[in-house]
Amino acid sequence: MEWTKNKLLGIAALFILFLGGICLVILPSGDERDFGIETPEADANTSAKPEKVLRIATPNVIKSESLVGDYYLGIFAHLSNFPLMQMSEDGKIIGRLADHYEVSEDHKEWTFYIRDDLYWSDGVKVTPEDVRFSMLYYGEKDPAGRWINDTLESSSVSENNNSVTFKFNKPYTRIDLEFTTYMIIPRHIWESIENPMEYSSKGPYVGCGPYYIESVDLNTARLIFQKNPYWKGKTCTFDKVEVDWYASEDAACLALEKGEADTYYKYASSYPYANIGRLEKTGDFSFVEKDSTGICYLGITLNEAPRSDLQFREALAYAINYEELMQLDTLGYGSVPNKGLVPPGMEYYKPTEKCTYDPEKAREILKKAGYEDRNGNGIVEDKKGKDILLELMICPGYERDAELFQEYFRAVGIDIEVENVDQNTYMDRKDTSRYELVFSRTTPWGMLMHSGLGTGYFDSRRYGYIEDPAFTGLCDQILNTTDSDNLCSCAYSLQDYYAEELPVIPVYWKKVVTPYNKKFEGWHYNNLDGIYTLDTFLDLHEV
Repeated sequence: MEWTKNKLLGIAALFILFLGGICLVILPSGDERDFGIETPEADANTSAKPEKVLRIATPNVIKSESLVGDYYLGIFAHLSNFPLMQMSEDGKIIGRLADHYEVSEDHKEWTFYIRDDLYWSDGVKVTPEDVRFSMLYYGEKDPAGRWINDTLESSSVSENNNSVTFKFNKPYTRIDLEFTTYMIIPRHIWESIENPMEYSSKGPYVGCGPYYIESVDLNTARLIFQKNPYWKGKTCTFDKVEVDWYASEDAACLALEKGEADTYYKYASSYPYANIGRLEKTGDFSFVEKDSTGICYLGITLNEAPRSDLQFREALAYAINYEELMQLDTLGYGSVPNKGLVPPGMEYYKPTEKCTYDPEKAREILKKAGYEDRNGNGIVEDKKGKDILLELMICPGYERDAELFQEYFRAVGIDIEVENVDQNTYMDRKDTSRYELVFSRTTPWGMLMHSGLGTGYFDSRRYGYIEDPAFTGLCDQILNTTDSDNLCSCAYSLQDYYAEELPVIPVYWKKVVTPYNKKFEGWHYNNLDGIYTLDTFLDLHEV
């Protein structure tokens, strides 16, 4: 009887436990805690610390999930997929994925020694073969990298020295600079991807930096970086980096004003000058203020008269009110440039003559050169007796600048018709020199590409319209020399050429202003990447 009673009690207990188990399965976690079940969340000693997140607001819109094919995703990915080289705060080109490099006397052979402490976020060690593969891959499959295929004779790796060697068919004195832009990708992932320009993934993407790309979400407009578990370098303060992109600059600025972002980043650009005052009033932000190596300029194609006439270009230069345009666009965060184009802060800068606003002198030059208003309609005529009418191409956002150019030039007798074209058309026509006049800007990288000093924008063999052997010869001398004195001499001559021949008229120099949350310190800046540099992510910490 006692046995039967105990057996029944045991069965009852098991039945109760069984019912409790069902309840635990079907009830939400909050109700589970009501039953007194201990969970990690309920234990204060074992609960995870809240993630430390750095939030970046940007108007640089990521349009696709393609790491190689999307321009801005590729720029942001430099945090996760290092280029071989990087720019330091003082403008020097130093190693990033490469520890250091050696170059032959003729500058045809470059050997890069790879850091031996880098691992991809899937645990595989970074090798020289990853570097070699990446460069050959870009040369074959990326239109912007075709120059690699055209000029690379051979490549080899040395496992013993942990190095990769590239041999080119002509001297390259600026390969270290070129290699600040090409991110290295893991061969074991990408060798099976036939078309990288179209390949896309929501993430994760395997990277070797302190962070890797965890996700790219076009719906929420958010790029998320997570810590690389195999990173061996300096420990970063932040567990996660979020890049939120916005459809406009104003929307990105509003995110900062509302406390939804810790900093603002727009590649090669400043925080909008008109929004600085509003952000200052929040009291939450300080600002990094640096001279930009990018400029704004008036491009003038030289293929037809009167634009091919130096005296006519001199008249155009004197007709421009530089101070007014600078104040309009930079609200005082800029300066009137030199005729030599190149801004201070760039290596080999030469202080050439300052640009001057003198409409009376412009009219005198035009008259002496034979451009006169013979029919009294206020517009001077060309050598064939036809009223001069020039087309000025702009893209959206520069309408007020265009109106001022019209006023300046019409005041000296030159009629201007404005073409306001969409961004894609603008870039296509600008890069193929299909315009008469264009109001445009350079980026810091653009000022460094080709032979440097802005030559990549104007050499007809790259993107530009200058075919003069005097100019292209100077470009080639810079590309082919390794002697610092000769480099300086050529750079000075190039700036003299800009100042004397006026194939392009600089309109203003400017500053880059970047806000950052006062809660954090350790921000770094370089002319190529702005604050979006590896040093920032390694050193940034709470005050």
